[in-house]
Amino acid sequence: MRNAVKLTTAVLAAGALTLGLTACGSDKDDASDTSGPLIVAASPVPHAEILTYVKDNLAKDAGLDLQVKEFTDYVLPNTATEDGSVGANYFQNQPYLDDFNKKNGTHIVPVVTVHLEPLGLYSSKIKKVDELKSGATVAVPNDTVNEARALKLLDANGIITLKDGAGNDATPKDIAKNPKNLKFKELEAAQTPRSLDDVDAAVINGNYAIESDLKPSEDALVLESADDNPYGNFLAVKEGNEDDPRVKKLAKLLTSAEVKKFIEDKYAGSVIASF
Repeated sequence: MRNAVKLTTAVLAAGALTLGLTACGSDKDDASDTSGPLIVAASPVPHAEILTYVKDNLAKDAGLDLQVKEFTDYVLPNTATEDGSVGANYFQNQPYLDDFNKKNGTHIVPVVTVHLEPLGLYSSKIKKVDELKSGATVAVPNDTVNEARALKLLDANGIITLKDGAGNDATPKDIAKNPKNLKFKELEAAQTPRSLDDVDAAVINGNYAIESDLKPSEDALVLESADDNPYGNFLAVKEGNEDDPRVKKLAKLLTSAEVKKFIEDKYAGSVIASF
């Protein structure tokens, strides 16, 4: 069975940003003891599912005691890793981590990249992207990196044109051309699937799409290309813990042939192994 602690966004609203560095302190001793279990914070899908596959099928033979904690937001896994409540996390990409460390003074570093979840544009109202009407409303994630990523997806597919030089902090203010006069509704990334009944389309992160029974490889109107994509998701730890033998074991298992086959079989192109 999965060892899971589900923390909702309500916890975040109640003060996770100010208290995050001690939010899960009760597990600190277990997580920092390299002779004990390795506790890994993860988003439920696909990260915790992949970790649970490793836990149930590979970890014992590798001599790894692995425990999985589920988090439903993109903040607490890093603050818990920073304060030692967990030994590692698995949920994020490099642009997001760079932005998070800069804004929060944390010291999280990547260990090994495991998979890519292509970002996609979805709709419950239209079947093709060219059916978007003038003045349509499109929901996008409101965190810095994922909003920029969403706008880049729309730019890459000719829906909008971003200004030259728009980077990983791009916002709707950086749109140079908007031929359909689209309106943008900025929402927490986890809320974008729930907005589909209220907007004309929504750009949704791969993990949240899968959790909402969407199949990115089939249901997305447009989908990120995996080629030269900088948004691969990786196992991460607090700086200085890269050589923890438990972390090294997990990194090897997460990039094994068995995990690659599991990803291919279970997600059918909606999650793509990066190794």
